[in-house]
Amino acid sequence: MPYLTDPDDLGSLLPGEPRFRADQLREWLYDSPVLDASSMTNLPRIIRDRIADTLWPFSVEAEQVADDGRTVKWLFRAPDGAAIEAVLMGYDRRVTLCISSQAGCAMACTFCATGQFGFERHLSAGEITAQVAYAKAYITEHPLPDSPQRVTNVVYMGMGEPLANYTNVRESLRRIIDVMDMAARSVTVSTVGVLPGIERLTEEPWQVGLALSLHATDDRLRETLVPLNRRYPIDDLIEAVAEYRRRKGRRVSLEWTLMDGVNDTELEALRLASIALELDAHVNVIALNPTPLSPDRPPSAMAAREFVEIVAAEGANVTLRETRGQDIDAACGQLRIRQAGEPTGVPG
Repeated sequence: MPYLTDPDDLGSLLPGEPRFRADQLREWLYDSPVLDASSMTNLPRIIRDRIADTLWPFSVEAEQVADDGRTVKWLFRAPDGAAIEAVLMGYDRRVTLCISSQAGCAMACTFCATGQFGFERHLSAGEITAQVAYAKAYITEHPLPDSPQRVTNVVYMGMGEPLANYTNVRESLRRIIDVMDMAARSVTVSTVGVLPGIERLTEEPWQVGLALSLHATDDRLRETLVPLNRRYPIDDLIEAVAEYRRRKGRRVSLEWTLMDGVNDTELEALRLASIALELDAHVNVIALNPTPLSPDRPPSAMAAREFVEIVAAEGANVTLRETRGQDIDAACGQLRIRQAGEPTGVPG
């Protein structure tokens, strides 16, 4: 499969062909991806036919469209049955692609649909990169309304914990940045707090964005939401993130999934603002998208606004993120649940 092969070794897929054929294939895979091998017009038909059935390392099991065509979600299925989700979101000035790094997740965060399935396996670098290539090819054939006609931003915020799959995520970053020529500053890696991974990412050459999924400011509460906090408590994470900020010169993000009666209190807002100011971080607040096996619910729209206003009043930079694709199971893992025949929300 082309995307499972190192971009520098594509000639191995074309035995007996001149070197320039591998260069042409690399251009089709990474510079100007196409959905179908038959569109690779400058390659001989015999080569196109040879790779036609193996162009992508997955098949499209489900596709959902919402927000008047500006949000598209895919459930990809690998040959071994592993599920891979990706979401494409078009805005006025950017198009953001949210990609997965694992099939399932071992972090067991209580409010996350992906974690409720448990961990299946790591995605390979090729499977991660192929999600970006597929989205680029899709936009070419299906332009998003009132949005740029290219993927401008990539966020590792889909299924899985990226820094728990460090080797493959690192290689996918190399391919996306160095081979696809996407600006490192337009790529963001999210983590629930894998401390060794943050430290390793700090040493990498790319100025990618870092987003810490915080969700609580108190270790006791965070341990109930994010069990990994027992190993890497908040103070240690703040220290590592501060070092990342210092070394990279990039403002980091603090992600906060707001849950009614759990982490939406005034005290949590004040403490969150204090951490954000200490780190010079941007806070992204988003109301919970309910998942089947969790009793947690999102707060009211008014409560969410009040929480954000408290954080902002303390002087912190904060955004109440727009919830996209609510009618298409756009939260991580929800489309997989739908395809498996499980309910995607909890009773009210």
